[in-house]
Amino acid sequence: MKGSFFRLRGKELSLILIVLVCTTIFIWAWDGTPLLSTFLPPKSRFMWLSSENKPVNYQEGQLLNTVSPTGPDAAILTTPTERKETPSVEEDEAKHKQILEAEKGSRVENSTILTEVKEIDKLTLGGKNSRQEKRSVNKIASTDSGNRSSSVSVKACNYAKGKWVVDDSRPLYSGSDCKQWLSQMWACRLMQRTDFAYEKLQWHPKDCQMEDFEGSKFLTRMQDKTIAFIGDSLGRQQFQSLMCMVSGGKESPDVMDVGKEYGLVKPRGAIRPNGWAYRFPSTNTTILYYWSASLCDLEPLNITNPASDYAMHLDRPPAFLRQYLHKFNVLVLNTGHHWNRGKIKANRWIMHVGGVPNTNRKIAEIGGAKNFTIHSIVSWVNSQLPKHPNLKAFYRSISPRHFVNGDWNTGGSCDNTTPMSVGKEVLQDESSDYSAGNAVKGTGVKLLDITALSELRDEGHISRYSIRASPGVHDCLHWCLPGVPDTWNEILFAQI
Repeated sequence: MKGSFFRLRGKELSLILIVLVCTTIFIWAWDGTPLLSTFLPPKSRFMWLSSENKPVNYQEGQLLNTVSPTGPDAAILTTPTERKETPSVEEDEAKHKQILEAEKGSRVENSTILTEVKEIDKLTLGGKNSRQEKRSVNKIASTDSGNRSSSVSVKACNYAKGKWVVDDSRPLYSGSDCKQWLSQMWACRLMQRTDFAYEKLQWHPKDCQMEDFEGSKFLTRMQDKTIAFIGDSLGRQQFQSLMCMVSGGKESPDVMDVGKEYGLVKPRGAIRPNGWAYRFPSTNTTILYYWSASLCDLEPLNITNPASDYAMHLDRPPAFLRQYLHKFNVLVLNTGHHWNRGKIKANRWIMHVGGVPNTNRKIAEIGGAKNFTIHSIVSWVNSQLPKHPNLKAFYRSISPRHFVNGDWNTGGSCDNTTPMSVGKEVLQDESSDYSAGNAVKGTGVKLLDITALSELRDEGHISRYSIRASPGVHDCLHWCLPGVPDTWNEILFAQI
């Protein structure tokens, strides 16, 4: 029995030795044998399985490359063989909870980044597959946190900041040829003026580029849409400027006069209608202007008396705007230079608020009345935006005057031919038209801010060359066309 027992034990020992040798050879060959690695998991995965720890399970859409091997996740990413001690299950769970808490804040930030980046990618990638999208997300998310805001956030261009530069490709149309749309009293090429350097200046926004204006591009973008300018004579200048820009200043017999659709016909005995409306049939694009110097509703107190006073409803938008707002896709409002005692008295306007004559002394002051009206009309338009989701509304800030040594009727002039803009930049963030800037804040109405950039262009006015002015009387309010209002429309086009 003993002999057989020892013989059997010797065989078992031999078998065990053989198994141990084979196992050792097998393990040594593992790392260097491609064939074995095909059937077996990689070494790193084998170590995951041999540990009680489990890797963090990132859900789809989370940022995989935000985990740093030297950060709080290092305990999880380190394999047991690399640790000095293998922690217990309880210790590991405690560390895992600590890591999850540490990640909580960064994941909230990353989820915000991810949302913004996906929206950006949808625009820039044109709907390419999600793999490309994820690559873009990971690329941005892997940047240092100090660079995240600059990498991800897309800050809107402030077109009001910048400078004027000489551009020999200007003007955008000929002031001599655009007779179909341009009033002779604003076409300085048809006057006695001989210097036209003002036509060669182009506005360059700071830190961003403004899209080049092209008439065909504008019409395509405004296909089946209507853009309406409602305001004073400066609004009319912007309207005529846009008509010349879109047509290239060329005769366009195919453009239709559709003023009747908006009640824009010349009343009996009037010099001109209250506005104009034209339609480009190639794209069904309508451009119109309605004269409303004060931008509030005017109502005759005695409709049977031609010499009647008018109720000037400071808190009520013009009837034209209320009636046709549903037909507009882009609306540009402005007012400003008719807010003076002389104009109000000459037009027989009586200020009303709430349907009755105003008794508020602060509103009775010209500045207070103007500010009250601008805020009231902007607020009304903003209240209408939910009803008209396809409407983009703008309030254009005031166009500056450049009279020196007096006013228009007291010998004021503007004889400069070299603009004040030479070597100057507009760097302010807030509009110089504080009333307009404050009125649009917190609303869906956008500010078309042209005040400061126009302030630098004192040489661009009609000056003493006005065909209607008396000798010695200068027009330092209206602009030569082509000229500064073209830039207003370029900025409007960029904002649209």
